[in-house]
Amino acid sequence: MTQTTDIAVAKNTQGSNVSNDARRSSQVQAPSRPRSTVMPHMDIYETADGVTLIADLPGVSADRLQIRTESDRLFIEGEARIDVPEGFTILHTELRDPVYQRSFSLSREMDASRISAQLKDGVLTLTIPRSEAAKPRKIEVRTA
Repeated sequence: MTQTTDIAVAKNTQGSNVSNDARRSSQVQAPSRPRSTVMPHMDIYETADGVTLIADLPGVSADRLQIRTESDRLFIEGEARIDVPEGFTILHTELRDPVYQRSFSLSREMDASRISAQLKDGVLTLTIPRSEAAKPRKIEVRTA
């Protein structure tokens, strides 16, 4: 997994640069390269009731997030939008508005129809419950 960070150097439109490197550059423009695809960092927890996935998706809002299942696969895709403060112009960026993508194989034990998702402050929490048939259960022993 590749770790990425979003680093942007901006210039205030009143003329004060944020970076010394930017002062040395005579012509600096915002990059016009294709968007980067990034694999988000995730924590995965398993319990008797199912699996919880926690993904770091900074800059992704709920309307730019897609979670879907196809067959036995779970797909997560989110587009980040990192706004530049008013009065600033981008001079340099290493990662601008990335697209986060990740996919997983789902075991037959998981109930894909009951997956729930919550997004808060750039952190996605997915809960994938086990099917009732796959959950551990206690079997009552009767005496004859």
